Amino acid sequence: MTMPITKELPVPPFFDATRVGEVWRVPYQERATYAQEWAATHNIQPAAQDQTRICLFLIDVQNTFCLPEYELFAGGQSGSGAIDDNARLCEFIYRNLARITKIIPTMDTHMAMQIFHPIFWINEQGEHPHQTPMTISPEEVENGVWKVNPAVADNLPGWDYSDLEKYALHYAQKLAQKAKYPLTVWPYHAMVGSTSHALVSALEEALFFYSVARQSQVQYELKGNNPLTENYSALGPEVLEDHNGQAIAQENNALIEQILGFDAVIIGGQAKSHCVAWTVEDLLREIKRRDANLAQKIYLLEDCTSPVVIPEVVDYTSHADEAFERFAQAGMHRVESIEPMERWLNFPS
Repeated sequence: MTMPITKELPVPPFFDATRVGEVWRVPYQERATYAQEWAATHNIQPAAQDQTRICLFLIDVQNTFCLPEYELFAGGQSGSGAIDDNARLCEFIYRNLARITKIIPTMDTHMAMQIFHPIFWINEQGEHPHQTPMTISPEEVENGVWKVNPAVADNLPGWDYSDLEKYALHYAQKLAQKAKYPLTVWPYHAMVGSTSHALVSALEEALFFYSVARQSQVQYELKGNNPLTENYSALGPEVLEDHNGQAIAQENNALIEQILGFDAVIIGGQAKSHCVAWTVEDLLREIKRRDANLAQKIYLLEDCTSPVVIPEVVDYTSHADEAFERFAQAGMHRVESIEPMERWLNFPS
């Protein structure tokens, strides 16, 4: 790939890495004015003029996954994983602002009554799962150890309780057959309209600054709001059809086409073991269907993503590492944001 000669930029002086783990209001007008001045000072051209088009694809850089006081902090084995990842990610965006043509962040987007939240399920005592995350096996659904909460059906137009019970068993079986993560009941997280759902403030600021400086609209992609299926991958839900073979969801084919249309795609975000891994898995499946050589345009920012690790409960580090090794064997690149981009994107010297 022939790349344009573009020098790394300095990190703007307003960026404070020590605040990446905090929630705060971005001063939009102040940052917009500064971004315009920054673009003029450093001769940053509008993204539309890029001859080589580079996409930064960010998976779920939201408070719910990135801050320890929220629900599903991707702390990794270090205990500070997502915070450290996002500090590096912000700096990467600022340094390479003039090289990145498009930034596409995904946002996990949930409501209370979804198949992976406690309220969806009850046991014989009428209790909801109280220790999360926890898994529910197809056998537990079939034997009534965990049943669909009858009240849920009243909130799903077109579904009666009998059909919902059949679907729940189908869903658990489908996940098992596809060798994906089993049906997991997660704590309530990424609730739409909440601070849990919001982007990490430091990343929100970096994306806004980028958008004004490069005159390139950041493209937010919402996922996960279907009540009847998980949606780890940004490119499609876990289950597409109900127990009668009727479609309940569909893949995001428009986003797949857009992503594969770039000259290079750089991927980071949270969590490495779940939403990042399954997004890249779906992308790889589509690449293999079209042309295996397309994998060479995918770059995985390995120092900007961490696995789910809940001490003394679950550690998905090995799952994440095995997935990334599989992606590399297919031709994708495992890279680090702290390395100059020209070292791994083959910019001419």
